[in-house]
Amino acid sequence: MKFIAALLLCISVNTYAQKYTPVDTASKVHFVIKNFGINTGGDFSGLKGDISFSADNPAACSFNVSVEASTIDTDNSMRDKSLAEEEYFDAAKFPLITIVSTKIEKTNKTAAGFYYFTGNLTIKGVTKSISFPFQVKEEKNGLLFTGSFEINRMDFGLGEQSIVLGNQVAVTLSVFAKKN
Repeated sequence: MKFIAALLLCISVNTYAQKYTPVDTASKVHFVIKNFGINTGGDFSGLKGDISFSADNPAACSFNVSVEASTIDTDNSMRDKSLAEEEYFDAAKFPLITIVSTKIEKTNKTAAGFYYFTGNLTIKGVTKSISFPFQVKEEKNGLLFTGSFEINRMDFGLGEQSIVLGNQVAVTLSVFAKKN
């Protein structure tokens, strides 16, 4: 009987998700969009939020993470200022860009550490469902989450239709999260 109780305790301990906090300075939220036919990239900072993760129990995992819209950095301060204004991100009214998971699943890849994210992305007060694969790697004092997805900027009211600015935006995430 003691053996069964100990076994159940070990199983239940491993199925709970561990809490993590994203580390802004060790993470990168990067995007690329076509501007005049040329790939133009940028980054956001101000990363914060809560992550719960269990490699053995994806159903117990959750992500609620945001970046500050006003931190957009495209290596062009005039463009950055314009992008933070009302026509694009309207950072004064909508200061955060958030991503919240609704479901995490293991992928069918044979290698460990591959998962599938389903959740909601909110930009400029507009929330859309997104899904993408991501990988998790153990790092010293935490985990590194990497993944990428595409959005249509028009779905979020980011600017107007343009012949010089593309609609598709590729987003790449590399988020280091420290164990709490």
